[in-house]
Amino acid sequence: MYNAVNSKRPVNLDLTTIHFPLPALTSITHRITGVILFVGLIFAFWALGKSLSSPAGFDAVSSALANNFFAKLVAWGLLSALAFHFVAGIKHLLMDANIGVTLEGGVKKAQATVVVSAVLIILAGVWVW
Repeated sequence: MYNAVNSKRPVNLDLTTIHFPLPALTSITHRITGVILFVGLIFAFWALGKSLSSPAGFDAVSSALANNFFAKLVAWGLLSALAFHFVAGIKHLLMDANIGVTLEGGVKKAQATVVVSAVLIILAGVWVW
């Protein structure tokens, strides 16, 4: 019988010793921010529906976003996830167009993704707070 796995291979069960390169981390974070945005749309659509339902609903949502720390934190978190997801999505589109598909190009695009996203996240924080 054919054994597909070589039993003499080393097994690393300590996940803390695995260090991913920056392009892998940005790609994984892109997926995570996509999930955050998907779940966050529930709150965003609820706030939109509430604010469009009546003038009192609009006042309630605008008051919450102006005075409630948790509402501001959620808004900033969603804007941060959107900013990173957007920038990383552009990086993936460039890769799909065969632009910078080398190892060096991947690292430079990942670095640019982190820097541009950090700037956008700080700007979103200034705008929300």
